[in-house]
Amino acid sequence: MTLTNRKFLLAARPVGMPKRSDWAYVEEPVGEPKEGELLVKLLYISLDPAMRMWINDARSYMPPVGIGELMRALGLGVVSASRNPRFAVGDHVSGLLGMQEYALSDGRGIAKIDLKAALPKYLSVFGMPGMTAYFGLLETGQPKPGEMVVVSAAAGAVGTIVGQIAKIKGCHVVGIAGGPEKCDYIVRDLGFNAAIDYKSEDVKQSLRKHCPEGIDVYFDNVGGAILDAALTQIRRGARIVICGAISQYCNTGPIVGPSNYLSLLSNRATMKGMLVLDYADRNAQASAEMAGWMAAGKLKSREDIVEGLATFPETLLKLFNSENAGKLMLKVA
Repeated sequence: MTLTNRKFLLAARPVGMPKRSDWAYVEEPVGEPKEGELLVKLLYISLDPAMRMWINDARSYMPPVGIGELMRALGLGVVSASRNPRFAVGDHVSGLLGMQEYALSDGRGIAKIDLKAALPKYLSVFGMPGMTAYFGLLETGQPKPGEMVVVSAAAGAVGTIVGQIAKIKGCHVVGIAGGPEKCDYIVRDLGFNAAIDYKSEDVKQSLRKHCPEGIDVYFDNVGGAILDAALTQIRRGARIVICGAISQYCNTGPIVGPSNYLSLLSNRATMKGMLVLDYADRNAQASAEMAGWMAAGKLKSREDIVEGLATFPETLLKLFNSENAGKLMLKVA
């Protein structure tokens, strides 16, 4: 029986929020792997804010997805056929497998998963979000015990892990999140010292209240006005980690940059961007340490799993409407 592959191609460059007509949903027969190739049946696909940057026709850290090309996406699945000696049928693997049900690959960029936790954890705490949080905070932010760490999008896939690691390292942690439920979650369940609801509070005033002596490390996932507010409250020698700017990804006008950047000068502070790709050779180290923290009950992760590949265009928007609760992903099979 011939298998059918269902997948999403980029049909048009979105203006503002992506809409269903920006994608083409196509069906085609699944090919047989050639010598050196393997066929992966996708089980889960990661939905990430970076996807919005990948479909802009602009210079970035990765080439943009071309019109008519398969939508780029991180995924994990199981090898269903293999003519590659590195992979056997039944192996669980992860990589940039694309927004589709089946992926043919030559094995480059594909990693085997040594299953020691539930499969979705390998797209969250043991995947790109967890690695981003670990290296972004510890390598770029360099927190010290007793310091004040503030993280935006604190209830998101990266922010939840950043805040918990900062607590493990002996820091005082304040999270900025949207809505009372998310703010409750990061304080009650994850152990943050305080939360600021950007939807109902004046962020600048709340930062003064919760960080009276200033911010030592600010981990930014949103950019825009919240980054500006944080810059007004940094201490001398502060480190600002630029991980993302989700508030700006769907702008139809110019990107809004920080207007309070002179605070970096007066406070002798640093602002540095980070990409998880730069630490790929150390992922095993980070995974082992975080697995230890999870086993000790010091680190938790939450996954927001939506069923069905066909829901991709609408489900992706949950990221930009602040509707996801934890790491957002699609369950394919």
